[in-house]
Amino acid sequence: MDIPRIPLGDWIESGLTWLTSEYSGVTRGISRFTQTGIDVLNDGLMWLPAWALLGLIALLCWKLAGIRLAIGAAAGLALIWNLDLWDPMIETLTLVVFATMVAVVIALPVGIAAALSNRLYRVIMPILDFMQTMPAFVYLIPAIPFFGIGSVSAIFATVIFSMPPAIRFTTLGIRQVPVELIEAADAYGATRGQKLFKVQLPLSLPTVMAGINQTIMLALSMVVIAAMIGADGLGSEVWRAIQRLRPGDGFEAGIAVVILAMLLDRLTQSLRKTRNG
Repeated sequence: MDIPRIPLGDWIESGLTWLTSEYSGVTRGISRFTQTGIDVLNDGLMWLPAWALLGLIALLCWKLAGIRLAIGAAAGLALIWNLDLWDPMIETLTLVVFATMVAVVIALPVGIAAALSNRLYRVIMPILDFMQTMPAFVYLIPAIPFFGIGSVSAIFATVIFSMPPAIRFTTLGIRQVPVELIEAADAYGATRGQKLFKVQLPLSLPTVMAGINQTIMLALSMVVIAAMIGADGLGSEVWRAIQRLRPGDGFEAGIAVVILAMLLDRLTQSLRKTRNG
């Protein structure tokens, strides 16, 4: 007996077509707003001379993590500058920072709500499992009909791809706060908001920062992949090297991505230790 094939793909395409036609005005507004934010942040970073921004980043690393990270950051950024990859690095940094800010703004309230509501927790966790096991390239598919080719689609796909760790770690951090401390707050007559902002969030901050660190790393990896749909930056340099069969250029851009990833990772880790201390 032949079992009819479920037309799941057709249903998804019909749904995307309906959404893009019905909400085209909304998506155009979001696209314009997002592109403006990307341009402002990118132009601001580009306005600074490379040596000045390099010095500021090294100074920030020194203040947050010590002289070793400052020297490593200065050496790594100087190598990127020497390889003529400074502008693509700035474009990648812009996309990562913008996408991370959007992801965190969405993820923190969702994570807090899931931590405080068992019903919402049971709904959110399977959705996060689905989002984290879905191949990264799939997120590029719905971004194109909604926002077209370019950086806005890259931001959309990056936010969706990088958001789950921030939600998970926020929920985990709040749920791991010792019950004794919650009961003590109740005994002193603390309201629900006071318990959240004065007990649960401060104590869960190291875990929340770990989630933000993972979000940044995933955002960086997705921004590189998003070069396939027109995103600028180091990912486009890698993609161009693949198309032109120039492995040397591809490895140079890849090394720049590694340097940027290590720098962002060490900075967020040092910030977490500073907050924890």
